[in-house]
Amino acid sequence: MEFNALTTIAGIGFLAAIAQWVAWRVRLPAILFLLLFGILVGPVLSWLHPDDLFGELLFPVISLSVAVILFEGSMTLRFSELKEVGSTVRNLVTIGALVTWAITSWLVHTVIGFEYKLAFLFGAVVVVTGPTVIVPMLRTVRPNKRIANILRWEGIIIDPLGALLAVLAFDFYISTQAGDAAGSILLLFLKIVLAGVILGYLAGVGLGTMLKRYLMPEYLRSPITLLLVFIVFAVSEQFEHESGLLAVTIFGMTLANQKDLEVDDILDFKESLTIVLIGGLFVILAARVDLNALLNIGVDSLILLAGVMFIARPVSVFISSFGSELTIQERLLIAWIGPRGIVCAAVASVFAIRLVEIGAEDAEIFVPLAFLIIIGTVVLQSTTAKYVAHWLGVRDPAPSGFLIVGGSRVGRMLAEALHEQDLRVLVADSDWENISQARMGGVETYYGNPVSEHADRYMDLSGIGNLISLTGRTNFDVVASMHFRSIFGARNAYELPSAAEGEKMDKHRISARLRGQRMFGEDVTYNMLLGWLTAGASVRVTALSEEFGFEEYVETYADRFITLFAVDTSDRLHVETTQSNLKPEAGWKLISLVKPENEDR
Repeated sequence: MEFNALTTIAGIGFLAAIAQWVAWRVRLPAILFLLLFGILVGPVLSWLHPDDLFGELLFPVISLSVAVILFEGSMTLRFSELKEVGSTVRNLVTIGALVTWAITSWLVHTVIGFEYKLAFLFGAVVVVTGPTVIVPMLRTVRPNKRIANILRWEGIIIDPLGALLAVLAFDFYISTQAGDAAGSILLLFLKIVLAGVILGYLAGVGLGTMLKRYLMPEYLRSPITLLLVFIVFAVSEQFEHESGLLAVTIFGMTLANQKDLEVDDILDFKESLTIVLIGGLFVILAARVDLNALLNIGVDSLILLAGVMFIARPVSVFISSFGSELTIQERLLIAWIGPRGIVCAAVASVFAIRLVEIGAEDAEIFVPLAFLIIIGTVVLQSTTAKYVAHWLGVRDPAPSGFLIVGGSRVGRMLAEALHEQDLRVLVADSDWENISQARMGGVETYYGNPVSEHADRYMDLSGIGNLISLTGRTNFDVVASMHFRSIFGARNAYELPSAAEGEKMDKHRISARLRGQRMFGEDVTYNMLLGWLTAGASVRVTALSEEFGFEEYVETYADRFITLFAVDTSDRLHVETTQSNLKPEAGWKLISLVKPENEDR
């Protein structure tokens, strides 16, 4: 089927959006669906032909997109964090990466028949895992906190380090193709590395200085940074061919590690742009895969995949965790979870184009093999890791618990009510008196600001999937809701506004789209609950039956109660909100705040 250029480009965007949405729904890495869609419309159905569509612009478009992806990944590497993540993570991203590199290189040389130089390049490319594939798996698998932290930090840190290793390996390979003399190879390699490092470092320091001195307005920070990424890549390539990817990687690392420089807004912009680029880029890359070349390899490609999963990864993990406090069960699960991701696919595709241009032997199967390892590790590990974790006994319970931001009397009342339902509850507050009172009530606490960097690293959210923000301070409640929305989801974030908010005009109220769901009804406020508690109200749990249903409950307590929560016959807890419209039935438990009977109505 033939499409014009405009329809084809729009179709690529549509497929990318669908793939991202499906990945979100089924909680699997998006790269899996992007590659499958690309293979479907490319080599399978022959609807998409990227080389014909883009012509000579194909390589520049792919190269610039990969440059942005590497820049965004390198900006997540903070050297200060590398010191704090523990010896196991440090070993995994250093010793473990080298072990994986060496074993994979040997496997692809022995099993597939790559020459050693190309085998070492392939081994460097498939070292990288990355947070874009690890994080969705962790949400589904729910390993214990120690395993989750190790895997998450490994993915974050090895993303830029692995990319740097792959780029250096590629630069060395190109250098060896330039001449036979060892001196010439070394000289060319040094020229490539120096060009990339110097230009990347100068760009990072220069942009950092401009940002520190406020030499550009806020709204231009992200666009100018993006343009500089393109410029640094192009200029570096002009100075020394193949040095551009290294330059943008050093650029990002330099920018992110400068003292007193806030770049979170730039990183957020790059993350959003990266999602768009990844979507279109990987549909295009997958459409170029030569399935026939992969099928011709046959069983050998599956042996390589098995070797990467069952030899390289376990050996790397067990060497890296030697002497640590990890149990054998924890090490086994970490050894099983090592999916390859975005950087692996992107870098492999760019390298393959250049390898074909210089006539490298086996270059035509470089990308198919890399994509096989990506799809194989993502599919097999995503679908089995949950059961492996359960079998090993290192899986946390479902995240049905609650994080309550604000340990005031109202927050403690809700925390104790939820705690009595055998749910994990964590109260977070910077007020020591509130925290002390919560602890005396038998509730877990975090003493500190729940939206601080310290909380991001040390506040244990295992088993928690809901947020209740009710500090009585509107602005802070909104900040907490926005901060934790990406973790728990918008539908699981709840707020209780103060009475003062109802008196404000619309133009002074915070937008509802930034807030969590309003709890307990339109007329219920934080101040109202505090007043009821002061008047002697208490939490009551009532089991509804056929004889005493919700209508009878309302008649009995009239306007002396406020419904807080309800527990259905499946022991699932429901939060009363302005949108929930709960209708408790016989067999449910109703949790309400009830005034004393003699209280003046």
